[in-house]
Amino acid sequence: MQRYWSEARQLIRLASPILVAQVAQIAMNFVDTVMAGQVSAVDLAAVSVASSFWLPVILLVQGIIMALTPIVSQLNGARKRDQVRPAVHQGFWLALMVTPIAMGALYVSPLALQFMDVDPVMADKTAGYLHAILWGLPAFVLFQVLRNFSEGLSHTMPTMVIGFVGLAVNIPANYIFIHGHFGMPKLGGVGCGVATAIVLWAMLLAMILYVKISTHFKEIGLFSQLARPNGSRIWRLFRLGFPIAMAIFCEVTLFTVVALMLAPFGAETVASHQIALNFSSLVFMLPLSIGVGVTIRVGHSIGEGLPDHARVAARTGLMLGIAVAACTAALTVLLREQIAAIYTDDLQVITLAAILLFFAAIYQISDSVQVVAAAALRGYKDTQAIFYITIVAYWGLGLPSGMILGLTDWIVPRMGPQGFWIGFIVGLTGAALMLGARLRVIYGRFATR
Repeated sequence: MQRYWSEARQLIRLASPILVAQVAQIAMNFVDTVMAGQVSAVDLAAVSVASSFWLPVILLVQGIIMALTPIVSQLNGARKRDQVRPAVHQGFWLALMVTPIAMGALYVSPLALQFMDVDPVMADKTAGYLHAILWGLPAFVLFQVLRNFSEGLSHTMPTMVIGFVGLAVNIPANYIFIHGHFGMPKLGGVGCGVATAIVLWAMLLAMILYVKISTHFKEIGLFSQLARPNGSRIWRLFRLGFPIAMAIFCEVTLFTVVALMLAPFGAETVASHQIALNFSSLVFMLPLSIGVGVTIRVGHSIGEGLPDHARVAARTGLMLGIAVAACTAALTVLLREQIAAIYTDDLQVITLAAILLFFAAIYQISDSVQVVAAAALRGYKDTQAIFYITIVAYWGLGLPSGMILGLTDWIVPRMGPQGFWIGFIVGLTGAALMLGARLRVIYGRFATR
């Protein structure tokens, strides 16, 4: 037990700055949601629908870059720090390759609204938001390269510091562009997109400055000499990162597709869904932060040639994640109406959001298990399994269950948004069970080496 307590302290030390940074990131989304909601329910719904396009694109790119964390962590554990700089530089080159593709996809994504029964005003606001925020995408991708470099070296503090930089810029930028102050046009929900693009560039510049002046990175000399693109190394990085990206993409698009399917139900339903999803995303940052720490610790232990330590790190992370999820689930159930009232004063929206928050509380333990188990597998560089399991769990179990319960009378009378949230529970529980089983297989493989 002493080993587990020691590992828990290490994980908490790594995860705490990540958690604070993630809370700052979610706080920015919270500010967007609240400030857009103060304008109108249509602006709030537009931000929600736009996020359904924006988040899958940026998380797909982010997932590819996330391969750097286990790579850097294993190199650090193996005392091969001289190989870190060229590995990160290949990450920069890969980022530059995928960014134009992501920007193009984001630019044309509002065309999908033409084939849906969406209010024209909301559709215009959604397109304006996306066309504004896409200019921050290059900054976001480059920031992720530097973030994964730093976290791979077990230095998570910069992520926290830069998170507060983004939040500090986000609030006044939203105020200016949403309401049209200081000579700027009054853009409503579209102003959230403009503000976010500005925030992303501010965060990149702050991260570059931090890496350049911090003594923690001086030995690496990241900016001393740029390595030329190496096709084989970029391809290996892509092959490791692409399954991670697709796993994240499959999970996020489950929520995206549901948000789009709920659009015809009206602005109130979409707003309620956005409130429940926004809050559950905030709570999700707790196990997600633990997962980042688990990836670092598992990768470092594998690099050192200590598979027993890696197994202890993974198991400790799972126990921490379950304990945290049990607490947050209880609080969500008890305070769900008060939580919904933070976002809006519309009684109809509050009532429906409170119901959806109850379902969000139910899946928190499963969500915690699946995210920590997937993080441990990333530390082992076992990313293909994450991808396959995610497809089966979310698209083979979760979405079909939600569609049957939410849109049809096959099993019970059509449940609407509640049916889709039961589908989330089914998908996340399936993912937790399958990822946990895969992790046990990996334990055995490394124990026999």
